Amino acid sequence: MSDEPLTLASGSPRRRQLLEMLGIPLRVIPANLPEVRRVHETPVDYVERLAREKALSVPGRLVLGADTTVVVRDAVLEKPSDEADALRMLRKLTGRTHQVVTSVALAAGEALHQATDVTNVTFRRVDDAFLEAYIATGEAMDKAGAYGIQGYGAALVERIEGDFFSVMGLPVRLVLQLLEKAGEKYLFGGQEGRAAFSAAR
Repeated sequence: MSDEPLTLASGSPRRRQLLEMLGIPLRVIPANLPEVRRVHETPVDYVERLAREKALSVPGRLVLGADTTVVVRDAVLEKPSDEADALRMLRKLTGRTHQVVTSVALAAGEALHQATDVTNVTFRRVDDAFLEAYIATGEAMDKAGAYGIQGYGAALVERIEGDFFSVMGLPVRLVLQLLEKAGEKYLFGGQEGRAAFSAAR
């Protein structure tokens, strides 16, 4: 078993939080790649490509890349450019069901493992004043679809069908599956109470 930590190729505090919650030894090196959807690229193809590119762009023995986008009626909603853009996005989502697409890719030596999750999220029907009050919290501005389900944005949600952690930006179950495929089985409570990996080869 190597002592080298998992490298997270993302600056997302939510993704880091979820990995730290599991006690996984971690270092963060944001990939800082341009995130531009190509012509005719489906939402799933788009997030899968970005996750792969992130995982392959950062050095490390085990490098995890991830990308998330929100899709409503075939429209892709990424991070809002300003408060007016956030309001436009949230108006599209209110009273409707949308899909949160998250892909994770793990570069492990010469191998690349990948998995993708699609979760349905339904928003309550609320008025513009409610949406504007949410935007005023500042939470909407750095998140795909202009909301964070783990924060104030929970007040917008009526129901969720699928993986809550995927909506946060990192489907934990898929990350552990990818690590196991790479020969790194997750163990609870390693040294000093931290989790560890055990060679599953």
